[in-house]
Amino acid sequence: MACGIVVVDKPADWTSQDVAAKLRGVYHQRRVGHGGTLDPMATGVLPVFVGRATRAVEFFEAAEKEYVTTLRLGMVTDTQDTTGRVLEERPVAVTEEQVAALLPRFRGSQAQIPPMYSAVKIGGQKLYQLARQGREVERQPRQIVIEELELLGRRGNDYRLRVRCSKGTYIRTLCHDIGQALGCGGAMAALRRTAAGPFAEGASVPLADLLAAEDPERYLLPVDTLFRSLPAVTLTEAQVKPCRNGAAIPMAGSGRRRVYGPDGTFLMVGRLERGKLLTEKSFFEV
Repeated sequence: MACGIVVVDKPADWTSQDVAAKLRGVYHQRRVGHGGTLDPMATGVLPVFVGRATRAVEFFEAAEKEYVTTLRLGMVTDTQDTTGRVLEERPVAVTEEQVAALLPRFRGSQAQIPPMYSAVKIGGQKLYQLARQGREVERQPRQIVIEELELLGRRGNDYRLRVRCSKGTYIRTLCHDIGQALGCGGAMAALRRTAAGPFAEGASVPLADLLAAEDPERYLLPVDTLFRSLPAVTLTEAQVKPCRNGAAIPMAGSGRRRVYGPDGTFLMVGRLERGKLLTEKSFFEV
């Protein structure tokens, strides 16, 4: 059975769920899930977890992401991007230097209010469902971190920005907020995710190539690729059996580890504490 992570270069006008559904057929696997939803207008890095690798999705959820986005100044829309209904159009009198000088204000830890057109739930309903009914509700700000934010270039009123940020950051909202701070309004005109956790766009596969591939399994990365930043531990033959049974293994040290059998088989993500190696999540076939 197919098992692993395929880093898809998602095309525009596909939802992340559309991609996962299509790959269920490609890999003949019911268990397929994606990491980090991309809006339909967005392109770029979408890791998709296949088979037993879906057990790793929870570890990916907190991964940092990197984007290249286009901020269009002079317009405000109901979705905070150019796919929405235009609410205001304003003259743009700011310079490239003023935009660059403003960006440091948006770096670091901060509170961000989720947009109405988002999948955040309030009272059991997704915000975008309420927005489509013409309703706007109060949203609680969420803590995010923007590690890096730089201006890449300008063409007219369109400014290309590179953003490296934490989980839960809405780039649409960042564009909207920058436009508001400049006094002319702004909306996101394009978005491409260039990295997600350890996966960069250079390792991504265009969806069309996957759909046309005679051997799509050759694009699957081993699940332990996600954990390559963790120190590795190799068990002895005698330690493999208790590991497979979920028992603690005497071992010195502290912190998380990726754990292998003596034959190089990836067994689990473990945690060293109080002189024992404990199972955090197993990945061996049962």
